[in-house]
Amino acid sequence: MKQAFLRRTLLVGTALALLSTAASAETLRWGLAGDAMTLDPHAQNEGVTIMLQSQMMEPLVSRAPTGELEPTLATAWRVKEGEPNVWVFDLREGVTFHDGATFDSEDVVFSFARAMSPQSQMRGLIASVEEVRATGPHQVEIVTKGPNPILPTALVSILMMDEDWVRANDAVTPQDVAAGEVTFAAVNVNGTGPYRLVSRELDTRTVMRRNDDYWGLETFPVDVEEIVFTPVANPATRVAALISGELDFVQDVPVQDIERVRQVPGLTVATGAENRSVFFGVNVADTLERGGGENPMADVRVRRAMSMAIDREAIQRVVMRGQSLPAGVIMPAFVSGWSEALNAYPAPDREAAKALLAEAGWPDGFEVQLDCPNDRYINDEAICQGVVGMLAQIGVEARLQAMPKSQFFPMVNGLESDFYMLGWGVPSYDSEYIFNFLYHTRTEAYGSWNNTRYSNPELDAMIQGIAQEIDIAKRDGMIADMWEMVKEDVVYIPIHHQVLNWAIKDNYEIDVDPDNQARIKYFAVN
Repeated sequence: MKQAFLRRTLLVGTALALLSTAASAETLRWGLAGDAMTLDPHAQNEGVTIMLQSQMMEPLVSRAPTGELEPTLATAWRVKEGEPNVWVFDLREGVTFHDGATFDSEDVVFSFARAMSPQSQMRGLIASVEEVRATGPHQVEIVTKGPNPILPTALVSILMMDEDWVRANDAVTPQDVAAGEVTFAAVNVNGTGPYRLVSRELDTRTVMRRNDDYWGLETFPVDVEEIVFTPVANPATRVAALISGELDFVQDVPVQDIERVRQVPGLTVATGAENRSVFFGVNVADTLERGGGENPMADVRVRRAMSMAIDREAIQRVVMRGQSLPAGVIMPAFVSGWSEALNAYPAPDREAAKALLAEAGWPDGFEVQLDCPNDRYINDEAICQGVVGMLAQIGVEARLQAMPKSQFFPMVNGLESDFYMLGWGVPSYDSEYIFNFLYHTRTEAYGSWNNTRYSNPELDAMIQGIAQEIDIAKRDGMIADMWEMVKEDVVYIPIHHQVLNWAIKDNYEIDVDPDNQARIKYFAVN
């Protein structure tokens, strides 16, 4: 193990946050509906959480705002000659962590082991990895269980940690967010990224300052000197803060306020399609989780009826004010495997839906609770309210329970919900990511977000197969067959693909990232 460096604890509190109250041209005051759930990079696979962490920590490989893979802590990667199940990654030299410790291959080996541990929410991303070994101070080999042609795309959310720092602070095991555990790594950061943590108040404020020792200062603008990240759950309050100048950047402008914000001098709204789909998951097991008893949704005819009852175009028009793309599959157009035919969705037909319910043995409908976040997706609670009304018209009485994502995600991942909203982005831009997490039978290595209880051994084998198939034409055919299979089974009820609207002061130059991952190091200040 390399020589340990003097550790500097990052104190969490409000004192240093007071320094951020006087804004300057180099201070970005950033508002969003919800906060990161933790700063532990291997504890929670959730978009906002990864986004905030990624200002301070880095993976081997990243995606630029264009969506292209780019070198980060690795400068080059390739399949090892003669060994198709081994990828070689050359590491960037001269990189240091925020406390001055040197980044090297031992940190990579340790970080992967931590991310692959049973307690890690990130392990599904790298389920195909068998071993990570150091072959030099600035080179590692990643051995997969079979040839994996898309491995680099799976690594964009696997952030690197300093082994000595983690061990010195007793943080080797990833935090258990669902159990309410608080660990050192959950509230402190020692990364290699462009920003250092100054202070952290969960659900209140996170302050970061530019890392003047960052390796990428000559590669990226890194014009923002200080970031003040403030979660503001109430949409009206968030927009008011933007218009008044209390916030400089709002990543999730409510659709009803877009035109109003566009008219404000000094503000600009940047729009783009998002690499994310919003849908509903249903419990397909024989027994309901809440209250027990027979589960109507175990019958695919009931699930089809529920899908037919939902008017996606009305949601697009009324709830989303045109800022969404109705969907028939939980895969946005950025992802390999997407097609117009797969994205076709049923026209709303209440009479046909009622007939399906009656055929399935539920002519009078049934009751179920719909669990919905109210601070995660664009107009999430309003979408759920609209769906409740549509389902009522076919006799399905859905009782809405809306809650903050900090409560919602642990509940859903704890298999405590029968019917729930979810949004899913695809950082790998490959269908394997969706199947791996959302459709595979839930095991230690796969299906960590499959809260539907769906299990199909034939599909499971295909999911593991496409992670190893190097014949692209054959692989594409397998993916097409898999999508037809799960669409027929109606495991999820797609609603739409999201559209992004970022509002920011017009002295900034930004590109809307399709992954909705604001990478502040790219923001240029005029």
